[in-house]
Amino acid sequence: MSTNDATTTEERVSQTGHRYTAALAGQIEQAWQDRWEERGTFHADNPSGDLSTSRDVPAEKFYLLDMFPYPSGKGLHVGHPLGYIATDVVGRYHRMKGKNVLHALGYDAFGLPAEQYAVQTGQHPRVTTEENIANMRTQLRRLGLAHDPRRTFSTTDPEFVRWTQWIFLQIFNSFYDADAERADGGRGKARPIAELEAELAAGTRETPDGRPWAELDTSERRRVIDDHRLAYISEAPVNWCPGLGTVLANEEVTAEGRSERGNFPVFKRNLRQWMLRITAYADRLVDDLDTIDWPEKVRSMQRNWIGRSTGAHVDFGVDGAAEPLTVFTTRPDTLFGATFMVVSPEHPLLADGIVPASWPEGTKDAWTGGAATPADAVAAYQQAAASKTDAERQDEGRTKTGVFTGIFATNPVNGDAVPVFTADYVLMGYGTGAIMAVPAEDERDYEFAQVYELPVIRTVHPPEGFDGGAFTGEGVTINSANAEISLNGLAMAEAKQTITEWLEAKAAGRGATTFRLRDWLFSRQRYWGEPFPVVYDEAGQVHALPDSMLPVDLPEVPDYSPRTFDADDAESSPEPPLGRVPEWVKVELDLGDGVKTYYRDTNTMPNWAGSSWYELRYLDPRNDKALVDPEVEQYWMGPRPATSLTDGTTVPANVSGGADLYVGGVEHAVLHLLYARFWHKVLFDLGYLSSSEPFHKLFNQGYIQAYAYADARGQYVPADEVVETTDADDNGSAEPTYTWNGQEVFREYGKMGKSLRNIVTPDEMYDDYGADTFRVYEMSMGPLDVSRPWDTRAVVGSQRFLQRLWRNVVDEHTGETTVADTPADLETRKLVARTADGVETEMSAMRVNTAIARMIVLNNHLTALPAVPREAIEPLVLMVAPIAPHIAEELWSRLGHPESLAREPFPTADPALLVEDTVVCVVQVAGKVRDRLDVPASIGEDELKALALESAAVRRTLGDKGVRTVIVRAPKLVNIVPAK
Repeated sequence: MSTNDATTTEERVSQTGHRYTAALAGQIEQAWQDRWEERGTFHADNPSGDLSTSRDVPAEKFYLLDMFPYPSGKGLHVGHPLGYIATDVVGRYHRMKGKNVLHALGYDAFGLPAEQYAVQTGQHPRVTTEENIANMRTQLRRLGLAHDPRRTFSTTDPEFVRWTQWIFLQIFNSFYDADAERADGGRGKARPIAELEAELAAGTRETPDGRPWAELDTSERRRVIDDHRLAYISEAPVNWCPGLGTVLANEEVTAEGRSERGNFPVFKRNLRQWMLRITAYADRLVDDLDTIDWPEKVRSMQRNWIGRSTGAHVDFGVDGAAEPLTVFTTRPDTLFGATFMVVSPEHPLLADGIVPASWPEGTKDAWTGGAATPADAVAAYQQAAASKTDAERQDEGRTKTGVFTGIFATNPVNGDAVPVFTADYVLMGYGTGAIMAVPAEDERDYEFAQVYELPVIRTVHPPEGFDGGAFTGEGVTINSANAEISLNGLAMAEAKQTITEWLEAKAAGRGATTFRLRDWLFSRQRYWGEPFPVVYDEAGQVHALPDSMLPVDLPEVPDYSPRTFDADDAESSPEPPLGRVPEWVKVELDLGDGVKTYYRDTNTMPNWAGSSWYELRYLDPRNDKALVDPEVEQYWMGPRPATSLTDGTTVPANVSGGADLYVGGVEHAVLHLLYARFWHKVLFDLGYLSSSEPFHKLFNQGYIQAYAYADARGQYVPADEVVETTDADDNGSAEPTYTWNGQEVFREYGKMGKSLRNIVTPDEMYDDYGADTFRVYEMSMGPLDVSRPWDTRAVVGSQRFLQRLWRNVVDEHTGETTVADTPADLETRKLVARTADGVETEMSAMRVNTAIARMIVLNNHLTALPAVPREAIEPLVLMVAPIAPHIAEELWSRLGHPESLAREPFPTADPALLVEDTVVCVVQVAGKVRDRLDVPASIGEDELKALALESAAVRRTLGDKGVRTVIVRAPKLVNIVPAK
């Protein structure tokens, strides 16, 4: 910044005085935001391409990511910017540490809210979305976020849509080869579908039925190829809501099986849908969690969602059925205790015509559901189950229901005939859609057995004191033997292995690993989404469009809402809005065989598509020749070299790579992160990326919540108009009471929301305090990963800190800079060194709140001095800069520095000034002096206690006695009281 610029700023602010007020802060902040933008202060150089410069890029880089924001029409409240401020602080800190910091922000702009608004108002979703983005940009700009504006984009931008569609085609044109060797040394990866076809043609890979490739006709060849694709079309069960005319995600369906919007019935229907074969990557998605630095809670959530289980498939023979009834069990060792079976209401066994016409002899009344025949019972139960969601069916708290199918299956280990029930708690989408029920060792099976009067055979010996019911722990196997094999006396692991080997030898089962994860349903009956880059010929065969025809843009439609039906018309089918534009759907194209008639897909991709790869677009946002330049991707996200940690351990080289830090809410712990990892791994396998994971370190920030106030009727009142009063009662307690307009109201704690009438917006904070004060307050409220309550009245504390900082440099009456160029005294120099050392430690660990606390101590110390030394205030201004960048820039300029401090070195402590004065600490045991220790004068109680207990003299004195308590008076006394 030039001297003339500084003078102009001083002239502007002097019109409102020289005290650091919200008005002055606002002027300073907007002036600096303009300068940063004009000068490209936060531009991050790429090593090549149009975002590179002639200068060498720093070897050390730091790629920082915020979770992709959706631009809501409601705007931001003060809870939303918490993560953005945190990442901005971290990015500014690392930039001052000499790293090349990439920090950008785009917008996840496809989505249902804009489409719903379009249905209600007729306004095109693009108009709504762009208005929302403009509003969000304005609100976030006032925060002073250090983003590289050249890298911003929206998922609705045609160029972004083009590459989203291109990635889909890479997935479509790929298959998963479980035997192929990967770049990271493992086995199993995606390969181009053309290579599969070449291997089939050459005979190096067999066709499914063993016939030579040359003997297959065109349609048979297509079927073989399509069955291998990572993107394929399938009849998939979906949540169909006729009353809304659309398919709903599970999250949009209530536990009662109705739509959240409109409360319409929802039915399970099989519809022709695009699927992505994410299950091919299930093992890698689990195993590679160990290569990335994520919170264990999130890794556990991903592992549970993927649900890898090791056990066995077991075949139960069924009279009259062409195939055995196969179940997967993680406990084949309990097979001798299987006393009944359960199939899902959708299981094909029930459609094979083997459900008997009458109830078998011995059928109990409790099994029939009151129906005259098994067929009637099964049909009625299937109809009832169709109206329930998967979540409702799997609710552990609900009473289990079911009916006997009239079918018996044969247990392969003992030949017993076991009755087959159908029950809705078994889902066709999980495992084989059938289970063997072992009520003695499974709580759910035990509950079902009690209701339906089924036998319970214990196969695991429970511990002493067990009071009945299902025992789900480990123990010695019992009651598990036939003429050929005995598991009795074996531990669980050995019993599992033994019975699995026996089943395989008898061709009655085989060891297996299964997953809860299912392929990704990728179709939506929406308008506002990316069109699929494919067409269908007259025979219904799918054809990928060439790259030259991308992007496929959305057409204008006469109506944004899908066709609705009678709410109870379960047999209706979706008619998406794109189907209303026949001139767009039916097209004449030359795809290499001459001009022919083709038909576009009227479904669109889900909004997950854009958010599955946006982190790559930030790297090379203007590249129209490639998804990302390989050199650029390797620089920012490539494999990590081996690194040494401060504790002396070494982290080995890691091919997973990925962004250095990803910050966002834990609500995206599963789906978004899982989908993004899947897309990234496919692109890695195909050679487009050098890293196998998109996000190296993940940090989940907490939330800012707020108090809401309701009156006696439960009606919410404006939170900012509530008066708090604290009066001591007769017992001296001081419980606060709350009133609004003279009437008592009651406080509750939760999230912010318009309905709760407790929203505070960033705009209010900017107007009342300034952006820097708002930033300091949010960062000082507590640890970043912990939720905390918002309290507007407490913001003034952060404002006072900045006002004192301002006064330590600027005279409030004259506006002149008042710092002294005389040397600081030793105490001040030592405090500056300790502060710099502590702040560096806290900032590197993202403990911003404790870093601020240290700076406040130093700032208060300087305030008490007769004159503030330059050598003390300049380091403090630099330390403050990542958190309150505008005031820091302004003070830095007034201190005579012509350039921005954005890349000034972050202060480091002079080691000589960190040497502590020492004192002698007396260590007593039971009141008698046993040792004397030389310790730093500033030692904390916990550290001093640990040193005293490690004293050799103390340990000799205590002998075998324990310690009852330790009294610490740091730094001069420790008294250890032995246990009696």
